Amino acid sequence: MTDIELLKTSLKSAMAVYQNVLDNETDCITHIATKLGDILEAGGTIYLCGNGGSAADAQHIAAEFVGRFLRERKALPAQALTVNTSILTAIGNDYDFSQIFSRQVKAMVTAKDALVGISTSGKSVNVLEAIKEAKKIGALTVAFTGFPGEPLASACDLAFKAPTKETPRIQEVHIAAWHGICDIIERRVHEQETGNFSGQRRGDHRGSQLPLAS
Repeated sequence: MTDIELLKTSLKSAMAVYQNVLDNETDCITHIATKLGDILEAGGTIYLCGNGGSAADAQHIAAEFVGRFLRERKALPAQALTVNTSILTAIGNDYDFSQIFSRQVKAMVTAKDALVGISTSGKSVNVLEAIKEAKKIGALTVAFTGFPGEPLASACDLAFKAPTKETPRIQEVHIAAWHGICDIIERRVHEQETGNFSGQRRGDHRGSQLPLAS
């Protein structure tokens, strides 16, 4: 296989996953956007955690909320639990690597907040421990994973499972989904600030929920 053929194969694989999401997962993604928008509107914060590329995604997403995505609007509270190296190394050294996120959840997350756990495999122990603590607190928990994405998907209130087992494709579609979520939430905030409303009525984040995405 030539370099060009290899690249085309990769791009075709990515396009197939995107098409699957377009055909089957848009309700799930927009539902998550609505619930996270409710959290922010009620004065809560979105916390995010993950390892490796998922840690980078957590930081990327937090930056989109705190800064801006496409529209000028107020800053929105979001924080990646992956950025303070002193906290991460202290907890990893004094307790265990599995506790690097859950200890932070205990310190900062409240019942009015949301915790997003990002894990392409759905098996990251430190992410699962963080979700466990967030649920004890009463925060909304959201999983971003791949397929089948267990046990993380079932551990959370809401879950988006990228319809593939290939890690690069999972990571790519996660960012695409998050950009869509940022766009939806930012439009909602912009409409509230300008008084120009076009979105649907929103409810409490503990209201009815869609089934987990397949």
